[in-house]
Amino acid sequence: HRELLARLAFSTRRKILAIDYRLAPEHPFPAALEDATAAYRWLLAQGFKPAHVAIAGDSAGGGLALAALAALRDAGDPLPGHALCFSPWVDLSLSGASVQDNANADPILNAALLERFAGYYAGQQAINAPLISPLFADLRGLPPILVQVGGDEILLDDAVRLAEAVRNSGGTIQLNVFPGLFHVFQLIAFLPETTEALRQAAEFLQATAAVSESG
Repeated sequence: HRELLARLAFSTRRKILAIDYRLAPEHPFPAALEDATAAYRWLLAQGFKPAHVAIAGDSAGGGLALAALAALRDAGDPLPGHALCFSPWVDLSLSGASVQDNANADPILNAALLERFAGYYAGQQAINAPLISPLFADLRGLPPILVQVGGDEILLDDAVRLAEAVRNSGGTIQLNVFPGLFHVFQLIAFLPETTEALRQAAEFLQATAAVSESG
């Protein structure tokens, strides 16, 4: 991920703190969530203003970013100004229709692999618990969110349903679907869609930062 992070930092003109959070199955939920929220609180302790911070993640990290936002809100912490999610996995129960509909189109993921990973991460907890599968969390009061997803992913409906849930909760979310593309395509630097995706991310952060500062 370092190469993607470098390109994201260059595109957005932002410093990036990359978290080497604890991984399952050795460290199941809530270890990763605890690490993510601790890292955010550390940033605030260094003097960074919440409105100037974005929480970002891809795939399972995208789900973790959403769970961290919900956990921070519930704990009464000041929330970051915005969030970026690339191909977020927000429903570990795999109930989205695209899991089956895109099964033959997705070159990266398959349901059997994700079922195993979901079990590793959840441990003894319910797969659809709100902070494990944040699609089912209370999504009210979150900062603006940008979601990018490939049109051929089995996780396409995670992104689509997340956008619907956030909007139904009164939140602001921008969903950008890239037709014909695969899971976390932003990792492939030479794709023209990757250049466009990072341009969109930079534009989103600039626009939402301006709104936050003016408000």
